[in-house]
This record gives sequence, structure tokens and C-alpha cells, in this order.
Amino acid sequence: MIYTFLATGFEEVEALGVVDVCRRAGLEVNMVSIQDEAAVVGAHGITVVADSLFADNDYSDADLVFLPGGMPGAANLDSHAGVRSVIMTQFKAGKALAAICAAPFVYGNLGILDGRKATCYPGFENKLTGATVTGALVEKDGQFMTGKGPGAALALGYMIVEHFCGKEVADTLRNGMIYQG
Repeated sequence: MIYTFLATGFEEVEALGVVDVCRRAGLEVNMVSIQDEAAVVGAHGITVVADSLFADNDYSDADLVFLPGGMPGAANLDSHAGVRSVIMTQFKAGKALAAICAAPFVYGNLGILDGRKATCYPGFENKLTGATVTGALVEKDGQFMTGKGPGAALALGYMIVEHFCGKEVADTLRNGMIYQG
């Protein structure tokens, strides 16, 4: 199960681009509202109805936790104690963690990027404490997969698909979606 956490002010294209690619590959994705209601308003005024509320899940079946960026969405994720707890459980279990745009700073604030390569939206590099920030469109290092910003959403989605389903499935999706990146 992939858990995608949605907070008020999330970057819509990052969340939905990654979720779309993963679902096309047959991966199970649960979009989780960390708000008190399922409808979450993104950074550009687009309302997305989440699949569940944060309290409705126990996260023990998480294969991947994905944090979309956007502001103040990423800051809202960072300030949510439950989200931080799920991330730390995932990290300690050696399970996959992904984030894009500003959201990798949540991992930096938790001190779990030490010695890892990561990428993020320009201006957030100093918030990725302990990481080697590469500036690449997407980056994978160990259990971490990160993306630079909105334009990296599909590339991060394909990276996640390749991680779980293999290169052939990811390549088939890229070709079918006419992805030139």
C-alpha cells in the first residue's frame, strides 16, 4: 500500500501525477487527508477528495509513504505529529519513503536523510539536513526517492513504479503515456 498524505496547500500536480502513474501500474494507493475532512484544498485552489482520513488507517501495511510538496502543504505535513510518527516507523523498518518539491524537508527535519542523496525545490536545499542535495530532477538513494518539483511528478511516479514493479512495467507506462523525459 502506498499512502499519499494530503494537507491543505499541497501541490496538486505532484500528488495527482504520482498517484495516477502508480495506479496505472496497478499499485494500491490511498490518498489520506490529514485534515478533519476528506476534501483537501491544494495550493492552487483545486479540491481533491481523499480516499480516507488520517485516523482511519493503522499504516502497518505501508510499502511507501509519499509526501507531495507545495506550500503550505509541506509545512502542514511537517507539523502533524501523526504523519511524523508514521514516517519514523517507516524509516526504522527500512521501508520506502518518497517526497517531492518542498516536502523532502520533512525528512530533513526528522534527521533521517544523513548521508543520502536527495533533491528538492530550489530554495529548500538547506532544510534537507544531512543530505547531499544533487539538484537532479529525481533522486533515489536507499529507501528514499525524491523529486525536484511539479515538473518531476511523472518521473517520480515512474521511479516508484520501477522500484515496486520493475523497469519493464515502468517503461511500458512511459511509452503508453508518451513520456519523453
